[in-house]
Amino acid sequence: MTIPASAKLYLRPTRFVDSPVGRDGEAARLAGGLSWFAGYELIAVEGGRRVAQRDVSLAQVAADERLAAISARITAPRAPLELGERVLRLDQPQVMGILNVTPDSFSDGVHHVGDPAGAAQVGVDMSVAGAAIIDIGGESTRPGSASVWEGDEIARVVPAIERLARSGTAVSVDTRKAAVMEAALAAGAHVVNDVAALLHDERALEVVVRAGCPVVLMHSPDPASGPHGGSGYRDVLVEVYDWLEARVAAVAAAGVDRAKILIDPGIGFGKGLQDNLALLNGLALFHGIGCGIVLGASRKRMIGALSNEAPADARLGGSIALAIKGAELGAQLIRVHDVFETGQALRVWRGCKDAALIAR
Repeated sequence: MTIPASAKLYLRPTRFVDSPVGRDGEAARLAGGLSWFAGYELIAVEGGRRVAQRDVSLAQVAADERLAAISARITAPRAPLELGERVLRLDQPQVMGILNVTPDSFSDGVHHVGDPAGAAQVGVDMSVAGAAIIDIGGESTRPGSASVWEGDEIARVVPAIERLARSGTAVSVDTRKAAVMEAALAAGAHVVNDVAALLHDERALEVVVRAGCPVVLMHSPDPASGPHGGSGYRDVLVEVYDWLEARVAAVAAAGVDRAKILIDPGIGFGKGLQDNLALLNGLALFHGIGCGIVLGASRKRMIGALSNEAPADARLGGSIALAIKGAELGAQLIRVHDVFETGQALRVWRGCKDAALIAR
């Protein structure tokens, strides 16, 4: 197999199979999860351009030192996350419930503004309905939304986080601001979920390093100024991969345990419909970075674009379709508004997976 020596190599798992039973050595487990695959798409990039793209077998990959190293990251199990008294396993897709306490979120935040007890109860209800973790945010990141002063953001999220943490619920805080991260972690939050990948606030990385907490790094084109900038992509899948790979390396080098870093390709953030579809179809590629994957596509604009401009509150079917797509391609956390419905869909999907393992 001839590969340009100077090219950067990528592997995307392909040829997914129902079960490894009867396929000894012919199927590999994706990130220690519930999906199995029997081949790869090899992509070689040089000078920002794909110079090779072909299907390769597991045996061919194992025989090549450069490719075998990437494959090892793709198949390695992801370590569980310790979230207070809870342990979040990443060997199957888990639901992350979205809880917005904002007056201008594109979906549901306005219902919980100024009512921390009510917001916390919604979070508890999500947990009962199947959410493994509740992601609470006090600043809308929809296109065109105004930045929120950190004091206001803290006042929105901390009272609800305190209540949720006391109930034993695992909580992540969705924020770009170091002061909000500090206040949320002190109130009992377990995870920082930053749409700016710790690049918007110069103190954000320091806060996460000091706290030693898990962190979600999301891709956006211009995180320092806002999540919806950018001027387009030549090859969105490769470019987002490279960006996240470099960001993970930088955050790990600063002192964050790599096992506590999760990545999010940032569906809908500075990306058009075709970009989003390319990222979703190529999602398995991101396992090559070796981190857990968070997929946040719930009620996103792309669903409306593909379904006669359906409004945000009429995108449940599309949201579930994308959740199952993500689960099949190995995403460990599926971030959603509709927890019960998504959890039910994932349980049925899991049932099919389990049945396939014992069918032979």
